[in-house]
Amino acid sequence: MTFTTSPDASASGENPALLRRSHFGRGIGLAAAAALALTACGGDDGDGDESADAEDVGDQDTEFLTVATGGSSGVYYQIGATLADLLASELDSDASAQATGASAENINMLTDGDAELGFTMGDTNVQALEGTGPFEDDPREDLMAIAALYQNTVQLVATEESGIESVEDLEGSRVAVGDVGSGTEMNANVVLEGHGLSYDDMTADYLSFEEAVDQMANGHVDAAFVTSGLPNPGLTELATSTDFIIVPIEGEARDDLIEEREYLEESQVPGGTYQQEEDVETLGVTNHLLVSSELSEDAAYDITEVFFENLESIHNSHAAAEEIELENAAEGLTVPLHPGAERYLEENDVDVSGDE
Repeated sequence: MTFTTSPDASASGENPALLRRSHFGRGIGLAAAAALALTACGGDDGDGDESADAEDVGDQDTEFLTVATGGSSGVYYQIGATLADLLASELDSDASAQATGASAENINMLTDGDAELGFTMGDTNVQALEGTGPFEDDPREDLMAIAALYQNTVQLVATEESGIESVEDLEGSRVAVGDVGSGTEMNANVVLEGHGLSYDDMTADYLSFEEAVDQMANGHVDAAFVTSGLPNPGLTELATSTDFIIVPIEGEARDDLIEEREYLEESQVPGGTYQQEEDVETLGVTNHLLVSSELSEDAAYDITEVFFENLESIHNSHAAAEEIELENAAEGLTVPLHPGAERYLEENDVDVSGDE
């Protein structure tokens, strides 16, 4: 197995679902819902079946599999590397995990034929389907999932020295907002907008997780958005040298954001995760494992089987991965299941209807 690194790789990865909901099955009220019905569900008749039809997929096998992940220090990469190992040993695939800029880049790789599997956040999936954000005027079709995984936690961290205690306090500060076009950067934009702020109100630096942590440790950045699983390895390392707090995202502003963007969920950073003693309220987004629509139904079935029948290995890859469970595999999806994944889940008594 081989491991390669993208020049602009940023860390990514993601946290336990405290309040998981099947957004796609609820009809999330976004343009993505219509796009999914038209482009990925083969004319869904509204019966709650949120998978793509078998005729919508290709005939590619599992001989060569590239897993698009995130930055090499992030959760996506650690889970993806483990998955690539499993695919190589269980399916005799030539499988590799590739470090990337995470969600948006992974979708590009999937739709451009440069990867067969990729980790993404639910909100980035929605942007891809709508043709917004990093996919402006370039909507993507045929996005399909192996499963919903676990919740990504939006962690807004600030050095104690900065005096920042709320989102509003970011005004006039130096803030790392994530790599350009990354899921983290999208979250930063949304959170700031929900609190009446924009990048114009601060010095916004487009930094990967690794770069943001380094700049905080060196005193060049006051705060950073880090959307990942818990704990984030970079923040765990930062805690050994720099005092920082988790800035809460809560109250009416959070409620309004969840109401407006139903892919967002309530979440917490539990006390003791880093330096803080108390739980801190914030937002979460469901992570997905996407699969190329070029893979056959049998190929996607085999990949899904390898993933869930080796959950102990997946869980051991990172603490955040411990939240991945078979029974939750269809919860919180913002794209339909690949027919092969759906078949495996149905055979194992997982409700794939999308109903609450």
